[in-house]
Amino acid sequence: MVAGLLLRAWPRGLAFGPGAPSRLLSTGFDPGQYLQLSIVPTMHYQDSLPRLPIPKLEDTIRRYLSAQKPLLDDGQFRKTEQLCKSFENGIGKELHKQLVAQDKQNKHTSYISGPWFDMYLTARDPIVLNFNPFMSFNPDPKSEYNDQLTRATNLTVSAVRFLKTLRADLLEPEVFHLNPAKSDTDTFKRLIRFVPSSVSWYGAYLVNAYPLDMSQYFRLFNSTRLPKPSRDELFTDDKARHLLVLRKGHFYVFDVLDQDGNIVSASEIQAHLKYVLSDNSLAPEFPLSYLTSENRDIWAELRQKLVSGGNEEALRKVDSAVFCLCLDDFPIKDLVHLSHNMLHGDGTNRWFDKSFNLIIAKDGTAAVHFEHAWGDGVAVLRFFNEVFKDSTQAPAVTPRSQPANTDSSVAVQKLNFKLNDALKTGISAAKEKFDATMKTLTIDYIQFQRGGKEFLKKQKLSPDSVAQLGFQMAFLQQYGQTVATYESCSTAAFKHGRTETIRPASIFTKRCSEAFVREPSKHSAGELQQMMAKCSTYHNQLTKEAAMGQGFDRHLFALRYLGAAKGIDLPELYLDPAYRQINHNILSTSTLSSPAVNIGGFAPVVPDGFGIAYAVHDNWIGCNVSAYQGRNAHEFLQCVEKALESMFDALEGKAIKS
Repeated sequence: MVAGLLLRAWPRGLAFGPGAPSRLLSTGFDPGQYLQLSIVPTMHYQDSLPRLPIPKLEDTIRRYLSAQKPLLDDGQFRKTEQLCKSFENGIGKELHKQLVAQDKQNKHTSYISGPWFDMYLTARDPIVLNFNPFMSFNPDPKSEYNDQLTRATNLTVSAVRFLKTLRADLLEPEVFHLNPAKSDTDTFKRLIRFVPSSVSWYGAYLVNAYPLDMSQYFRLFNSTRLPKPSRDELFTDDKARHLLVLRKGHFYVFDVLDQDGNIVSASEIQAHLKYVLSDNSLAPEFPLSYLTSENRDIWAELRQKLVSGGNEEALRKVDSAVFCLCLDDFPIKDLVHLSHNMLHGDGTNRWFDKSFNLIIAKDGTAAVHFEHAWGDGVAVLRFFNEVFKDSTQAPAVTPRSQPANTDSSVAVQKLNFKLNDALKTGISAAKEKFDATMKTLTIDYIQFQRGGKEFLKKQKLSPDSVAQLGFQMAFLQQYGQTVATYESCSTAAFKHGRTETIRPASIFTKRCSEAFVREPSKHSAGELQQMMAKCSTYHNQLTKEAAMGQGFDRHLFALRYLGAAKGIDLPELYLDPAYRQINHNILSTSTLSSPAVNIGGFAPVVPDGFGIAYAVHDNWIGCNVSAYQGRNAHEFLQCVEKALESMFDALEGKAIKS
């Protein structure tokens, strides 16, 4: 893939000397321009990462049937079982053989990378709500630093420091340490940097450390998803030095890197942002940003009109900008308002196609909203964590800092777009659709304070399995059924890994949910504890399998994709209503926890679904849920709370209230 080729062209110097990175020991080297000075080059492990395995076909079929079991009645299950057998012994066997052969020919990437990019880029639905998630930052611990101008300056400088550190190969490689006392040490780093890149992964593996794929990171900056008919394109121009700022629907650009690639002084960046914040222009009558919320084919056609109407240069500035900074003119009222604003806003002050939008409200509340085709949560979360840490621990400006005495009216360029009637009509239509869709979305959250990770680990239960069991119980309580459930799991431990699906709904969770919801009085607390333990053991197994590339979803997806590419009729397995149903994920869930994250969220992936972002903290559990009109998010969360209360009661040996 393109990513693989770009990695091979990545500037990669050698480190030598006792400790200091020498990749940048040029004259005038300024360590203040960087977040870190890693002695191990950022991409040191990339070439030797293990390849994503293709599961055995019989394992995939077995796992698929296990996931179908709680969703189907006996008759449906027997039919699906038959279709699986014919697939496994017929066309599936042939496609699997071809997939394995094709994978052997493409050792620079993974079998899922190409099809997964295609899945995102060929989707024609608007990317806002359907694909783009958000993560919001915790406030700066020093309250006076949450002033909008101060925080915008500090986050911007830290983001550009991250860019510089990444491009100079000075960012610490992303490594999952199972035994940090051995592997996350200076001694180990000083040794491993001398191990050639072609085998360095094995050196880390020997001390129980697992380097992760970093091939997506270059797309964080200067990147945009361009709308094209039938398949979008990812565009990156790493030569561009300017930042894009949106405020009240107006577009501004100014350089944040100088001609030598150094970061423009923080006081100048602060002056330019102050200038933008003081612009009293009224919001434009036809805000261009709405177009990025359109159906991709409609947007592609309108974009052509923009280009041919003399806007090519202005669009190029938008597309190539280091990133998009959105300055909102109002404070955040509460967490529900925060989620709506960072997930979609009013459509006027975001460029949804940009690899990410850094959004900062009037009260300094900040978030990252990102486009999903180019990359997954692992890359964005690393950026997010580093930028939070740097901007709060080594802020570039203080609330008392004076902006530079510079003529921002010269340095800051306001972009003007020439709009003909067709474009104005297109923008109005996009706005109408956007407003109508947003009216149908509800978001609500709970913070369950009775306990979290610490308590559950003492009970020898997987905290994630308990949260997932809570969702299963809640849906059963609310709607009386068990439905297709999706939990995202990263496969970044492999070269060009993306994600695999954990299927949390199982025969174990179904049995346990029914016991808690339908007949709690028939079971002792001890019996309920045993059921929870079985759910936990099975969930742990599914999670480990998914992280090791041993799920079934990506394999079946790749086989289907290969068959379509070869012009083969869609095998019957994929026409089975049960296949369609298990991929209609009514409960779409994703978790992340980090000291930098306040709350995250995303929209449901199907019209009658829930989008469930959650985190199990040390002593509490947070859950942020979105739904369209067909489902009641508030009621669902009440059921989640009741489910968690019941489980905690059972774990404490108390009787369960009906």
